[in-house]
Amino acid sequence: MPSTIRTTRLPSGEAVQVLGQGTWKMGENAGRRTDEVNALKLGLDLGITLIDTAEMYASGGAEEVVAQAIAGRRAETFLVSKVLPSNASRAGVERACENSLMRLATDRIDLYLLHWPGSVPLLETVEGFEALKKAGKIRHWGVSNFDTEEMEDLAGLPDGGHVQTNQVLYNLVRRGLEFDLAPWSRKRGIPLMAYSPVEQGALARNARLDAVAARHNATAAQIALAWVMHQEGVIAIPKASSQEHVRQNFAALDIKLTSQDLAELDRAFPPPTRKRGLEMI
Repeated sequence: MPSTIRTTRLPSGEAVQVLGQGTWKMGENAGRRTDEVNALKLGLDLGITLIDTAEMYASGGAEEVVAQAIAGRRAETFLVSKVLPSNASRAGVERACENSLMRLATDRIDLYLLHWPGSVPLLETVEGFEALKKAGKIRHWGVSNFDTEEMEDLAGLPDGGHVQTNQVLYNLVRRGLEFDLAPWSRKRGIPLMAYSPVEQGALARNARLDAVAARHNATAAQIALAWVMHQEGVIAIPKASSQEHVRQNFAALDIKLTSQDLAELDRAFPPPTRKRGLEMI
């Protein structure tokens, strides 16, 4: 077991783990609630303290699952949630945050993200985020599903430089952002948070990972996850709704990909050679 989970730094200087726990699709089925809560609790027991959720997930149900999992353990948890673009006006952000805080049963969110670009002027959303910071309701803010041009627009706004992360779809079969968004972000010290790092389980069944997995006595899913965590300035947030899946994700931290591994993976999943639009699912 790794004594500590590797970290990367936010622009604020705060260290954040490169492996978190995602909650997309949690809270949708009452019959799975106990398993979902126990999975998150085990992650905390193993030291995976970053938990990512959103008001959109199960219409707030995922936040309620998180609340149950972190009860009595809020101080050890780095909590990430997201506001829908339709709620991203100056007043709307405040209301949405209050509702998320209530569902999460906490008085603060560590990192609050705009879920994707919307029709509300970005300046207004940033002003709302800054007001929430001053009120102590959130500690940091960021964005999600922003491409390079949108990040440049954000950076040009008053207080836009306070952005701490950009959460994006990133894995071995979704490498388009490596052409420009990833270098742009690294240059500015803004970590990317990779959602669906195993492509919602599809990479667990991809035979192109088998040879590398066999060398490490690992699963294809673990290799896919290790590859994401190997990237500089990237935080992986896989969802695991069973305790065994949590243990497998945690074990991926011990996988040290070699130059041979990385070269084979590049041949199997080529990096981009031109600009592509940012992908979302």
